[in-house]
Amino acid sequence: MRLPLLVAGLIIASAALAPAASAAESTPSLDAITLGDSVQLGAKWVLLKKGVDIVDAKVSRQASTGPGLLRKRGKKLPTNVVIHLGTNGSYSLEDCKDMVKIAGPDRHVFMLTISVPRSWEKVNNDTIRRCARAFPVGRVTIIDWKAATQAHPSWLYSDHTHLPPAGAKGYARLIAQAITAPK
Repeated sequence: MRLPLLVAGLIIASAALAPAASAAESTPSLDAITLGDSVQLGAKWVLLKKGVDIVDAKVSRQASTGPGLLRKRGKKLPTNVVIHLGTNGSYSLEDCKDMVKIAGPDRHVFMLTISVPRSWEKVNNDTIRRCARAFPVGRVTIIDWKAATQAHPSWLYSDHTHLPPAGAKGYARLIAQAITAPK
């Protein structure tokens, strides 16, 4: 999906202009990497502030790139791997399962459902849920971003996909809560 130039500019500008956390505000590491697209990029500054170690998000990123991106990091992946892909097109069950396998059995994988007014939204969310069920309980946790955006419509811009500041904060809070929840 191509972003309108204005939305893409807002996302990039908010990520670039976000204030860095000072040493006094330092938050403990969540020992986490997030992998995503422009939705996640819009929350990068808050994710880093919440303690996510690495935010690897890019405008228009396709889900099919996920396995290769994780493979490149190899053993350097943190304990918690958060994946939010599928906003920009189809998401195959094979790619989803590959990402969990590449993360390895010693890592916890968190997958966010998507919220995008496109024909592939329901199919991709079903794929994400099927993927999680294919692994032992506790290995993959679903973070229901779709339900969160329905409960908090103000978390999305008028394109019903990207994040204003309130949405960025809600998005990061959901991820941090999932990672720190008792397992």
